[in-house]
Amino acid sequence: MKKIAKETADAYFKERVRSIVIYLIIWALVSYFVIAFAESFSKFTVNGFPFHYFMGDQGSVITFIILLFVNAVVNDKIDKKYGIDEKHNERLSQGKVMDH
Repeated sequence: MKKIAKETADAYFKERVRSIVIYLIIWALVSYFVIAFAESFSKFTVNGFPFHYFMGDQGSVITFIILLFVNAVVNDKIDKKYGIDEKHNERLSQGKVMDH
């Protein structure tokens, strides 16, 4: 496996950590913020249920699943940006490519 320059590796991990922090903030807002302010959200309804109830029951799970897919897409783009994509790694592991 070829070595990656320290600056490239640092930038790669900084970008990955930034995306993880964003996902954790979204998760915390969906999980805790809605519950903390449930009374003020009770005026809104989703599918006939109060908003805070819907978010506690279904919305947080749906948000989590969406975050998983977004994470996969974003991480693939970050990997390709830094040359760590799956196709390149597969060719390297087979000994077919040593450029780039």
